[in-house]
Amino acid sequence: MQKTNPGRFFEDYELGMVIDHAVPRTVSGGERALYHALYPMRHALYSSDEFARDCGLPAGPLDDLAAFHIVFGKTVPDVSLNAVANLGYAEGRWLKPVWPGDTLRASSEVIGLKQNSNGRTGVVYVHSKGFNQNDECVMEYKRWVMLRKRDNDAPAPETVLPDLKPVLDPSDLVIPEGLDFSSYDFTLAGEPHRLGDYEIGEKIDHVDGVTIEEAEHMMATRLWQNTSKVHFDVTARPDQRLIYGGHVISMARALSFNGLANAQMIVGLNGGAHANPCLAGSTVKAWSEVLDKAETNAPGVGAIRLRLVATKGGSPFELKGADGKYLPDVLLDLDYWALMPV
Repeated sequence: MQKTNPGRFFEDYELGMVIDHAVPRTVSGGERALYHALYPMRHALYSSDEFARDCGLPAGPLDDLAAFHIVFGKTVPDVSLNAVANLGYAEGRWLKPVWPGDTLRASSEVIGLKQNSNGRTGVVYVHSKGFNQNDECVMEYKRWVMLRKRDNDAPAPETVLPDLKPVLDPSDLVIPEGLDFSSYDFTLAGEPHRLGDYEIGEKIDHVDGVTIEEAEHMMATRLWQNTSKVHFDVTARPDQRLIYGGHVISMARALSFNGLANAQMIVGLNGGAHANPCLAGSTVKAWSEVLDKAETNAPGVGAIRLRLVATKGGSPFELKGADGKYLPDVLLDLDYWALMPV
């Protein structure tokens, strides 16, 4: 009996397959400290327990993207260990805050399959969920991954493409219990801009840049227990190790503080694409576009829909060429909902 796990290949997946992922992980304040060490994160709700209490929460929760990385990392050995690329996201929702002391586990269901025309790879669609120790779903998302085939002669499965929402409706968003921005301290948060100060269609250059280093990327992938070979093993790619796409997401989100300091909590992920690979030595910059705004039932809390674009130092506000394809400098195109004081 084979004791080691070589990872699944495209032909190993079946529609409706449910995979319970190992290994549960108890989080602590250490994850928050390391997250803030890896990324220049400054959003007040996650940085200060006192600020969070003044906003109606019992303390500062674990950063939304840190929770995402932990849940995502659980899925990698079963979903994307042999991935060529992680292609996109949809219908992501943060359903409950994650607190120090919580234990997270993950489960995924295969919701779509499509073999590529080359016959050597295929795309697998999964619906992944993260649960806490009380079996409460704290977050969910759908993503699709291109995987190698073990046997190129293996028959292609019936093509099934899931029906994915292009955008979450504001009614789909879950506001953390007790959240109240009616006494929000804009001075401590770092900027005076509230929801009404942003216009749909407005674009914001976040100005700052951060050069991605190999050492910090390797620390991040280990922290999130992301074992995908293209991130760890230089022989798995013809050139350098590929920077984990979530590392780029968190870096861009951290850079967006300059101009969007009050976009405090990510509660919805409408879609996302890792447009071009990121390698060590790239300098990441970011810009955002306001796509929509909405009211919520929580006191003083509004929702803002943002496009977050990360580039390799390219000019701000340039995304695609005349052919409709992403420009070579574009690393990330992310569409998300965040909570902001009205």
